[in-house]
Amino acid sequence: MSIKAKFVTTAALTLAITTGLATPALAAPAHPTAAAPASADTVTEAQWLTDVSTAIAPARAYVEQRTAEPTGRHDAIVFDIDNTTLATHFHPFTMPGIAPVVRLAQYAHSRGVAIIFVTARVDFIDPITRHSLSEAGYTVDELRGRDFSDLFEPVQQFKTNERIMVENEGYTIIANVGNNWTDLDGGHAEQTFKLPDYNGLLS
Repeated sequence: MSIKAKFVTTAALTLAITTGLATPALAAPAHPTAAAPASADTVTEAQWLTDVSTAIAPARAYVEQRTAEPTGRHDAIVFDIDNTTLATHFHPFTMPGIAPVVRLAQYAHSRGVAIIFVTARVDFIDPITRHSLSEAGYTVDELRGRDFSDLFEPVQQFKTNERIMVENEGYTIIANVGNNWTDLDGGHAEQTFKLPDYNGLLS
């Protein structure tokens, strides 16, 4: 079976992962957020992309400043996947890259920053996920999904533990990018960039 065929046949599973399994076992703490839309129907793809562009804009200047001088560090950015780097809400079967985030990742990689993905997706679909990311234009230095044992802990704790492991490999995580607070809470990143999720609409 081709990669493309496998991708299509696992789309339903991926949707389940990005909705049910990706839901944290414990409620996320409250955070200040933009006003939520009145209903799912009020969030258009165009509005979402505009909001993503606004939210991610400061990250490029930050990466430029943070990597301006050689330091001998091994810098990394950690990215979430669903509705952070791939547009799974509006395009659940094709999952294209999100243009402003692709540009940020490509720029950071050109500055010597490792691009690492930490996702609540189960790791047995890693080949499909890696293919989607590569097709979207991302360099994938590392891809960290959940194995069976990880499904029994809250997503936030899993992602925090993965960032700790990345640090233990010798990386300095200069930024962490996600669209849910479970992607970002727990520390182990110098800076965080929160993309819109409209109070959980885009999980």
